[in-house]
Amino acid sequence: MAHRRGLSPAVMDACGRGGATFALMTSSRGLKPVLDLIVLDCPDALVLGEFYASLLGWSIEDGADRDWVTLAPPEGGVSPQNPQGRPTLAFQRIDDWVAPTWPGGDHPQQFHLDFSVSDIDAAEPGVLALGAHVHDHQPSKDGGFRVYVDPAGHPFCLVR
Repeated sequence: MAHRRGLSPAVMDACGRGGATFALMTSSRGLKPVLDLIVLDCPDALVLGEFYASLLGWSIEDGADRDWVTLAPPEGGVSPQNPQGRPTLAFQRIDDWVAPTWPGGDHPQQFHLDFSVSDIDAAEPGVLALGAHVHDHQPSKDGGFRVYVDPAGHPFCLVR
């Protein structure tokens, strides 16, 4: 994993490939984990990073490339200098990437992202313009959420 957050190789190895990582911050009771990055595997980190940066209105940190992208939330990410920073998204290129299948299938999703909006119908055109598409399977019975697929094939939801 080509991690650019300054963590030691041992910590990076312990985090594994993909998934959520965390930074350790000090507190009055000792070490407390603080959610730092949610890292999504993908075939091209720059393409997916640009998609989510546009979706959220966030910027991309300097040094981004096809292998690794970290988004920069407006409040700044979690760091020793900004322990109250906001968790953010990062993307890493995987050579043997296979898009998750949902619901079920050979490569089931392990997690998905939910994005809160006040009006799903009004937000949908912007999501589609960025390159997402509406998933065929829509399990919401009351219209409280709608499932989409990002350009790399990850399901995500707009929720009200």
